[in-house]
Amino acid sequence: MIDLYTWATPNGRKVSVMLEELGLDYILHAIDISKDEQFSPEFLAISPNNRIPAIIDQDGPDNKPLSLFESGAILIYLAEKTGSLLLPSDPAMKATTIQWLMWQMGGVGPMFGQAHHFMFQPKEDVPYGKKRYHNETKRLYKVLNDQLALNPYIAGNDYTIADIATYPWVARFDRHDVDLVAYPHVKSWFDRLSERPAIRKGMAVPFLN
Repeated sequence: MIDLYTWATPNGRKVSVMLEELGLDYILHAIDISKDEQFSPEFLAISPNNRIPAIIDQDGPDNKPLSLFESGAILIYLAEKTGSLLLPSDPAMKATTIQWLMWQMGGVGPMFGQAHHFMFQPKEDVPYGKKRYHNETKRLYKVLNDQLALNPYIAGNDYTIADIATYPWVARFDRHDVDLVAYPHVKSWFDRLSERPAIRKGMAVPFLN
């Protein structure tokens, strides 16, 4: 059994989508970051960086509980635990998938997140921040669009954890003032993935907008 500690954010939804794709049973623990619950001693014992998501796999290696934080690490762990082709076994394909996962972790997440921070209901109008992160967000959309012009999925011909990691961030395109029509290959990919039952269910966790 997996204990999932999460909230309704793109990073949190990566893991709930992954769990749904794998068909793994999990117990949901909602960590309300608007109430600073991520700073509680109980949660910090699991995620010392005070960020969601985090998991505890009660049936970890050697049948011992294993706690993990960082969404990318959790996706890799769950794929390897189950032998899922969401992380290909072929060395070249696996490396390519992890490469695009790291692109999401190091680029899409931080930059889209900053665009969201400065552009969606900001507490203070900061024109420089808005321009900087909006431009970088659009650059990353172009990178993604170019990649999807060549492949049906981010890492190639198959749906992988690279897609799972990126989808929840693209799902907030309106919050960083991006029109998906301007990126037709991204839009096609996004529309196809939006029809996946596991994505629909995982994106509703923890049942908040």
